[in-house]
Amino acid sequence: MTSLRRRLFILAAAVLVLAGTATGMVLRAADRADRADRPRSGDPAVRAGTVTLGQKDRLAFVNQTAGPHRSAVASVPSTDPGGERTASDLDCVRFYAAAGTGVCLQSDPGVLKQGNRALLLDSRLRTRRTFALAGTPSRARVSPSGRFAAWTVFVSGESYASTFFSTRTSILDTRTGRLIPSLETFAITLDGESYRAADVNFWGVTFAADDDTFYATLNTADKTYLVRGSVSGQSVTTLTENVECPSLSPDGTRVAFKKRVLSRTDLWREYVLDLRTLRETPLAERHSVDDQATWLDDDTLAYALPTDGEVGSSDLWSVPADGTGSPRRLITGASSPAPL
Repeated sequence: MTSLRRRLFILAAAVLVLAGTATGMVLRAADRADRADRPRSGDPAVRAGTVTLGQKDRLAFVNQTAGPHRSAVASVPSTDPGGERTASDLDCVRFYAAAGTGVCLQSDPGVLKQGNRALLLDSRLRTRRTFALAGTPSRARVSPSGRFAAWTVFVSGESYASTFFSTRTSILDTRTGRLIPSLETFAITLDGESYRAADVNFWGVTFAADDDTFYATLNTADKTYLVRGSVSGQSVTTLTENVECPSLSPDGTRVAFKKRVLSRTDLWREYVLDLRTLRETPLAERHSVDDQATWLDDDTLAYALPTDGEVGSSDLWSVPADGTGSPRRLITGASSPAPL
């Protein structure tokens, strides 16, 4: 009987310790959320307002400055990116837009299970359709015409730097509503030969202007490839190795991408690839860029880098696309840039 009472006492003590730990975690999370909701002195001015995708000469992005509009889709004049930003009432983890069509990836932590979804948006940021996502949001893109939207999620693991991870990349025809749930069903031509493997992963779609051609990253057998694909043909062909998160230039001649500097590390260098010659040009940014860069125009790229000393926040930087010049901070407290 004494032994039973002792075991019950130990069990009760363990339950109390676990309850206290859980309470502490909840309180710490609530404190972090409260601090994130409080504006800080020196941060850019943010006001609530209307953000539409038809506004020309504006740059849209996900606002990451502390305050009530954190995670909201916001915009600033392209000529004054450091000026007052207008914040919508739509929150996103990842965002992109083109030709009046937007895609917003959302993620809710939840108590037992994370809830992830993709929202197809009209020009006034109203939700047209909602799609459940199989994992954590990673990348989002819309084709130049607004015809196609694409998104990538992590099905397991936390990042491209993880030893074990799996991605799922989907393409949506916004006109017909047809969804291709996974590019892994596409036929693959690798180095001129038909290829199939169980470990195939795709991520980082970027679209050409012809409403059919796209580029993406293919990962298999511990290698990454740049592939050119056809939506209608449901096929991809490899072009070159060690290319991740490609972004096609507005003129369709070059691809910006992150190149892994050291194998099995999370160190990348941003490059631009000439699609005709496959010549690579390293850009002036020396920091590791874990982002899918965005072309602001044919000469300039924008990308996110972590904010110094602030976990979970980033700043937008820009750099010339020809390898000259030097990086400059474009917008503090921002991510997911989309020139309108």
